[in-house]
Amino acid sequence: MIRARGRRMLPSSRVSRRGLARDRLRGWSTMVRAAARLLLAALAVACSAVAAGDAPADDGESIYLHGTTRDGRPVTATRGADADAQGQAAACVNCHQRSGLGGREGRILIPPITARYLFRPLASVQEERDIPFVAGMHADREPYTDETVARAISEGVDSTGKPLSFLMPRYRLGPDDMGALVGHLKEMDRRSVPGVNATTLHFATIVTPDADPVKRRGMLAVMNQFFADRNIRQMVPAPHLMTSGKTSYSGMMFKVQRRWELHVWELTGPEATWPAQLDRHLAAEPVFAAISGIGGRTWAPIHAFCERAALPCLFPNVDAPPADAGRDFYSIYFSRGVLLEAELMGRNLLGEPGRAGAARVLQVYRSGDIGEAAESAMSATLSAAGVAMSRRIVSRDAPAAAVADALRKHADADAVVLWLRPGDLAALPPTPPAGSTVMVSGLMAGLERAPLPPAWRASVRMSYPVELPDRRRVRVDFALGWFRARHISLVADQTQIDTYLALGLLSETLKGMADTFVRDYLVEHLEDTLAHRIMTGYYPRLGMSTGQRYASKGGYLVRFAAAQGTALVADGAWTVP
Repeated sequence: MIRARGRRMLPSSRVSRRGLARDRLRGWSTMVRAAARLLLAALAVACSAVAAGDAPADDGESIYLHGTTRDGRPVTATRGADADAQGQAAACVNCHQRSGLGGREGRILIPPITARYLFRPLASVQEERDIPFVAGMHADREPYTDETVARAISEGVDSTGKPLSFLMPRYRLGPDDMGALVGHLKEMDRRSVPGVNATTLHFATIVTPDADPVKRRGMLAVMNQFFADRNIRQMVPAPHLMTSGKTSYSGMMFKVQRRWELHVWELTGPEATWPAQLDRHLAAEPVFAAISGIGGRTWAPIHAFCERAALPCLFPNVDAPPADAGRDFYSIYFSRGVLLEAELMGRNLLGEPGRAGAARVLQVYRSGDIGEAAESAMSATLSAAGVAMSRRIVSRDAPAAAVADALRKHADADAVVLWLRPGDLAALPPTPPAGSTVMVSGLMAGLERAPLPPAWRASVRMSYPVELPDRRRVRVDFALGWFRARHISLVADQTQIDTYLALGLLSETLKGMADTFVRDYLVEHLEDTLAHRIMTGYYPRLGMSTGQRYASKGGYLVRFAAAQGTALVADGAWTVP
């Protein structure tokens, strides 16, 4: 929608005239602010001259997020001589983001378009402090009205009648739809955000009852120390000099250094009770976001809660995120875990030009473990390609010897895929099934520490959705040094390093947000932080484009280099299936 134009340097005479104009404005700025507040309050109930009648709030939201009008028709927009954009391609969210606070596309700053930025009267440098800093904000242009906002949307001119950037589409909306959209821009302002006050930012971490207790202990040791360190460093509030980027002057924008407080939400009982427990936790301890966390067999109830509560839930330590998580907004994961492994192995089993794929595949997993979700994903993919799939389900409480029994009944499969934990792998029979390709989940097996019997190590292929050990050394050394300096025991390497990485990403993201505490804006800024992160822990690279919710997307197939030790050899390059 409303786009920024390039910054212009003004001659000194023009700056003086503008300064004089601002001085004159100060005398009646209080009156203007009061009028603006009354106008916004009135228009929150009904759209005035822009709309012919009342419009439900979700009509404008549908236009903004999906490019769909109130009666279900796709919105149409044009950009100069370009072809029309329709529907989702024309949605405002594509540029101005879900928060409405804009962003950056290359060197172009996209301004915020929520009411407090659009309708705000001209302000002096001193007065600029009363509004949260956003990089594309304008402090030196005439405020918009309902009518001029509608004109900007439909004709591509700003509040003074000057043309906006050619990147700003021109929308064809009737009066009712225009009124709904303008009304939605007013409702997007978040003046009071749960979990944020003048002195403190509140965060939660969520632990499911079936989470590995060792990993839980390691994660919390890192989190508690990180929060303590940060609070010691940030005790003294300090001003930060920031430039609005699209004004003719710089303003001193104050960023209050708030204390971080961690709330540990321990869930109990069956999965069906988790949503109600989370609701109670959030009501008793409002938080700005949930960070890290740890789960076991399923994370789906927590994921659904985060989306329903519009609560950012960032980088939980889970190896089986919900299969459809990529369609949502508030939950972000480092990886798709075993679902990614299923694709890596499945792609190999399907073969390639010049190499025949497997015709019959057997998968083995324990009931109630994350291998069940992985088996289902692989079966769906390979079955669609004509591969005959079978499975052996080992009872949750059966002894490890039951896995060996399941393998003896492998029915001459061309390939056997093991979704098993270290205890089961250590109890495998001395030799692998003859004539079958054997593949193992690296995440479930313990990566390079997988306790495979010696005879299996040369032939087994293991999915490995992280960077190879020798290549990731530099990326994890800083975290390991931080642990040593603070006497944190390394009990769960990847969990602890991923937790440290998640906290670092959160800290860097918040620094770039100044005091603009909006949950949607946190998620949007995090996407940019990921793209510029150098120390990426276990992952060779991290990044997300709009609509993606997994920061690392590939992996390797590896084998052990020898009958003993942890040295690995990759079958090929890093692959994104």
